[in-house]
Amino acid sequence: MRKWLYILCLLCLPLLSRAEAGEDFAVADVIFEHIGDAYEWHFWGEGDHAVALHLPIIVRSRTTGWHCFSSRRLAHGEEYAGFRLSPDSGKVVEMVEGQEVRPLDISITKNVLSLLMSSLLLAVLVLLAARWYRRHDSLEEAPSGLAGLLEPLVMMIHDMARENIGEDYKRYSPFLCTAFFFILLNNFLGIVPFFPGGANLTGNIAVTLVLALCTFLAVNLFGTKHYYREIFWPDVPAFLKPIMPVIEVFSALVKPISLTIRLFANMLAGHILILSLVCIIFIMYKFGPVLFGSMTFISVLFGLFMDLLECLVAFIQAYVFTMLSSIYIGLSREKGE
Repeated sequence: MRKWLYILCLLCLPLLSRAEAGEDFAVADVIFEHIGDAYEWHFWGEGDHAVALHLPIIVRSRTTGWHCFSSRRLAHGEEYAGFRLSPDSGKVVEMVEGQEVRPLDISITKNVLSLLMSSLLLAVLVLLAARWYRRHDSLEEAPSGLAGLLEPLVMMIHDMARENIGEDYKRYSPFLCTAFFFILLNNFLGIVPFFPGGANLTGNIAVTLVLALCTFLAVNLFGTKHYYREIFWPDVPAFLKPIMPVIEVFSALVKPISLTIRLFANMLAGHILILSLVCIIFIMYKFGPVLFGSMTFISVLFGLFMDLLECLVAFIQAYVFTMLSSIYIGLSREKGE
């Protein structure tokens, strides 16, 4: 408990100094600063005293070609090689004929770095667990350590695939396991308030959209003839045959959208709620020590409770995404009577 309170105080020092200086506390700005993507990984501090990991910016200008430089060169509103950070969107822009233009941007942002680190960490965890099975006989000895932790989760996804997909479930089990562990790991890392955690990766709709598109491709690229027959020529009365294909195609397109929004909205809402509870402390700073102290205690208490609840939500969302993906794949593998 003391460790988490210390971390909370460390992260909140810039906000507290802003409140002491009498500056207006903009809750929306603070929340969107923490849940949004950025060209640096901020640790603590503010202004010239900020401690951050400045990431590489890689952009292609329309006039001068490719550029690669540290995001430190664009800090505090500075301009470098004709580029600067837009005060509205926070993205790199350049001035072309007096207008702000977005260049081709493939920079290593906070979310990209988090994606690379979590993917590497997931690969390391899986390889370490696999090493135990190479060195031990699982029929004679129960797995221990990391292998013992991952085996129940792998078997859970394995059984889910067998029940929802059918006889060729082994073909799709690796994809379902990868999706489950990737979402679960990044959900947990998003709750951790310090490096390498804290990035809102699964609360980024672009990431959840790519995951949903992977499920969409697995469903529609490997669907059986019966699956497509039920979409384009279903066994319904003749007057419904022109209508049902439109409905079925619309349903097939809505499935990845629902997967995208469900994961994105739940994780984003959890992060916003926790940050809102923390912001209550600094809103009450101006109202005297009694109200400030009591609301600080309540905010910290509810914040810790929401952190624990968010851990449960992190697992549930990974499970629901994987379960729905297996159901959709199973529907596309039906062979009919």
